[in-house]
Amino acid sequence: MIDRPQGGERAVLVHIHFPAGQMQEDLLEFKELAQSAGADVVDIILGTRKTPESKYFVGTGKAEEIRAAVVAHKAELVIFNHPLTPAQERNLEKLCQCRVIERTGLILDIFAQRARSFEGKLQVELALLKHLSTRLVRGWTHLERQRGGIGLRGPGETQLETDRRLIRDRIRFITQRLTKVHKQREQGRRSYQRAAIKAVVLVGYTNAGKSTLFNRLTGADVYVANRLFATLDPTLRRVSVAELGPIILADTVGFIRHLPHDLVKAFHATLEQVKEADLLLHVVDAHNDNHQATLIQVNEVLQSIGAESVPQILVYNKIDLCEGMPIGIDRDAEGIAKRVWISAEKNIGIADLQTAIVEHLGQDMFEKLLTLQPKDAKLRAQLYELDAVISEKIQEDGTYRLLIRLPKAKWKALAGK
Repeated sequence: MIDRPQGGERAVLVHIHFPAGQMQEDLLEFKELAQSAGADVVDIILGTRKTPESKYFVGTGKAEEIRAAVVAHKAELVIFNHPLTPAQERNLEKLCQCRVIERTGLILDIFAQRARSFEGKLQVELALLKHLSTRLVRGWTHLERQRGGIGLRGPGETQLETDRRLIRDRIRFITQRLTKVHKQREQGRRSYQRAAIKAVVLVGYTNAGKSTLFNRLTGADVYVANRLFATLDPTLRRVSVAELGPIILADTVGFIRHLPHDLVKAFHATLEQVKEADLLLHVVDAHNDNHQATLIQVNEVLQSIGAESVPQILVYNKIDLCEGMPIGIDRDAEGIAKRVWISAEKNIGIADLQTAIVEHLGQDMFEKLLTLQPKDAKLRAQLYELDAVISEKIQEDGTYRLLIRLPKAKWKALAGK
């Protein structure tokens, strides 16, 4: 349904500085986004405006400068670091005689490249189609002429109307498929909730090092790269943590400022595991000069999906690249771990992070010295299955003396049987 061009296109980037307001974007991040999409950046056009201009977004003189850069570098693509209306895209394409996309289209393109799982591909296609449907309103005037087609349209239906109908049908189909996948995900989530297994989810700005940390904590081999949105599909692993037993650790897609609304909506089912987590590890790139701004952006996304009340530990990563950065755990007035400084790549501070995780999740743990009779073999087997047995000793009378540690809720469920 979606045909995206291959990477390596020669691209001119356009970044306009606005003195204040919601239009502010980061130029360095914009360049990284373009490179992550596979664009060959040949020129960057900078400018300053108080407000966007209705025809070209930029003034006529700046638009001519963009056209001249396209001609000089034989560019195939112009990318704006700002949202454009369909009419502005159409006007700029007519002027520059090449494709023009804006920030949202760029991010959607990166997601289209990164999706690997069945669910991820469906989510990305849904977001792409919803974005595309808005561009059909005024942007594609060449589709408005009538065209014959066997079995595709009713009498008098224009190509534009056909495209709209086909997109609506495809959106409806994908939504139904995602609903099925969501139900399967819910079954998996309920299974570990019934087993009282805690869920820890890694969140953070894109390229903060979440996947590297995930690999360090789980011993997994999740794809890692120094580029934006290297990880798109969520990954879950069951790991055993000393004093806690098994937990579920999840790696998620990175967030970014002004994340397209359609993407947030398409990935809502995936992001629900963030909302229902027992603990969030909010990974922050300490080496990023704008890490405080990215921290705020992530918290805004968490609030938008209803996860702002989930307990979180701030994990400042990549401290090996920073000078004078503290190492260890920062606690609040009640002694609860709030911040941990680590380097996932260099294995620095990982023990401190594990300690902080245990402290957060261990508050509702139940520890007891238990005596079981031989007839209680089923309960003993269940305790071992839950990794709840710390030590065991067989008494002379044939009874079992077990030191167990497990969540209170799970113990109540077992004891009530």
